[in-house]
Amino acid sequence: MRTTWAQALAWRLGRQLLAPVGTGTAPEVVARLGALPAWPAQSAELAVRARRQHSRPGEVSRASDAGEVVKAYTFRGATHLMSVESAADYLALRATSRQWELPSWTETYGLAPADWPSFREAVRDAVTDSPLARGELAEALAHRRDLRLAAAGLTSRSDTLLKALMWQGDLCFGPTRDGQETLRRLDLVPGWPGLPDTDDAGRRAVVAYLRTYGPATPEHLTYWLGEGLSAGRRAVRRWLGDLDDRLARLQVDGEPQLLVEEDAEELLATSSTSTVRFLPGHDQWVMGPGTADPHVVPPAHRSVVSRGAHLAVVGGVVSGTWSVKGDHLSVGWFPGVEAVDPDELADEAERVLRLTGSGRKDP
Repeated sequence: MRTTWAQALAWRLGRQLLAPVGTGTAPEVVARLGALPAWPAQSAELAVRARRQHSRPGEVSRASDAGEVVKAYTFRGATHLMSVESAADYLALRATSRQWELPSWTETYGLAPADWPSFREAVRDAVTDSPLARGELAEALAHRRDLRLAAAGLTSRSDTLLKALMWQGDLCFGPTRDGQETLRRLDLVPGWPGLPDTDDAGRRAVVAYLRTYGPATPEHLTYWLGEGLSAGRRAVRRWLGDLDDRLARLQVDGEPQLLVEEDAEELLATSSTSTVRFLPGHDQWVMGPGTADPHVVPPAHRSVVSRGAHLAVVGGVVSGTWSVKGDHLSVGWFPGVEAVDPDELADEAERVLRLTGSGRKDP
């Protein structure tokens, strides 16, 4: 099967609820993206609201506080928002690194590998009745002499110990209280299925990635699951082999790419588009394939995208950056970008100004 990148990116825009803009709920948008960076909160909100026809300010944080999405440390040690199903798969993969068994962890936190089951049980017990702030959780454990060093580690600014507890399925972030984040038991979040078998999780993660960020190569999957979650390259290849009968092979402008077989017909029927979208910096549109993907991010402009500039996307390709000052939205187009339809540009600028709380457009 043969197609072009213009066609493939148009299909991907649809899969990511950008063209057309979606009609689902905020949790449904998060589920479609797989994982959404939770910080900065304003970018997370704009990333979701840009993919919804009708939305309200603060809906992402409200969904997180209510447990409708899971907020936890996952990809690259950063906090992400996920559906409970995606969180279970991604955390299971992240936990395969077993970093907490390194000698340095024993020295720092006083926890040998054999001590972790008792420590994890104590942590879960402490947050059974209600979520606790970091300091409250540390205080709840500090009365045990064998856990005093670990209790102190729970208040470290690096959150290293908390990350390991989240990766093992014990904790996630709870509602914000008095300006402080709290921690809740992950197994008390509605619908939490528990951590699955690693290979089952890996196969589901491969399919989910290809259905949202495809067409893609094995290298894209290694970037997403390997660099992001520490899944080994051999494991990714094994999962691809297990899924061989579900995958289609495409030639996209002569480049071999993979796609889930059931999506191939829809992609081949999709027409290319010049749709304009203004997205926040580090949006999953570029973070999913990676800023090194030249089909999405022109190599000459990768550095500005990697630094988190807001993204002006035309037909799926990052074609400039945008900013808002007061009630004005300004676009800096990259050299050589073809003229954009002024009416479409004005409509998108007005939409984003409305989403960001401004009222005028000045594209």
